[in-house]
Amino acid sequence: MSEVIAGVEVPETAAVAEATRLVRDTTSPLVYHHSRRVFFFGRIHARRLGVVPDPELLYLAALFHDTGLATPFSDVEQRFEIDGADHARRFLRERGFPSTAADTVWTAIALHTTPGIPARMGPEIATTHLGVLTDVVGFGLAELDADQTEEILAAHPRGDFKNEFLRTYYDGLKNRPETTNGTVNADVLAHFRPGRPRTTTVERILGSAWPS
Repeated sequence: MSEVIAGVEVPETAAVAEATRLVRDTTSPLVYHHSRRVFFFGRIHARRLGVVPDPELLYLAALFHDTGLATPFSDVEQRFEIDGADHARRFLRERGFPSTAADTVWTAIALHTTPGIPARMGPEIATTHLGVLTDVVGFGLAELDADQTEEILAAHPRGDFKNEFLRTYYDGLKNRPETTNGTVNADVLAHFRPGRPRTTTVERILGSAWPS
């Protein structure tokens, strides 16, 4: 029997079932519940916007989008979003998904913290980003159906999400601070390390090797 929460059906595929087990077993309950909420909110935004993302790809993007916080430095030191995107693409390709599908999920995860760009891209990419924004900063929360929101939270409770998520976020960044420069991730690092010096874009331009 299919799983339906807040009128949103979870795709019944082998990849969805495996990804659910993998993320539930290898990440914290905080990340697992957050990732599932991102999927449900993403689907609700899709309906509101009149777009039709592939539900399986949206689910996989949502489930893997924060896995990079717990698995830093896959092969090289890089942004946590890229770690998560790389893990997801490998998961899809090893299970026979076409490269176009794997690349869509990779892009949705890689850009999920980037303002302004995902909304101009494909529906899986845009709605992953919107689902993240809703769950993390409350984007569009007032416009959501209260009963739907309540049903999602009953299945995937937030707990002390704000504080616990910020701590989890920081723990995934603290050993690779240079990867946060020029991103929203720098704000999280600055919250936990006030006064930490960092190289700004202005300093990089003025300090470049060019004479003028």
